[in-house]
Amino acid sequence: MSKEIVVAFISERLKTDFENLKKGKYEDERLYDFIDRAIDDLKKDPLCGTKILKRLWPKEYIRRYGVTNLWKYDLPNAWRIIYTIESDEVRIVNIILEWFDHKEYEKRFNY
Repeated sequence: MSKEIVVAFISERLKTDFENLKKGKYEDERLYDFIDRAIDDLKKDPLCGTKILKRLWPKEYIRRYGVTNLWKYDLPNAWRIIYTIESDEVRIVNIILEWFDHKEYEKRFNY
């Protein structure tokens, strides 16, 4: 029996931010579509992103979320989704922590 694969948001607020993109201006709608496609990909293969080396993890992620692994999924137009994966005997959960453009990504990861 294979495990159920789920994609969730770290908070209701982030989920609401995602839903609100649908009602935004053209760029926001496109970003919504990009993230929605990424969610479909993550449901098919939780490891389809790129694993981020532990030494590069922002301390904030460890402090706020207690992450034990960290992944990024590259979206079009240099946007990124940052997510972590948790699992138990029954399911695998991809938890989206945030998304941002390349500039914010570089700032968060001190590149």
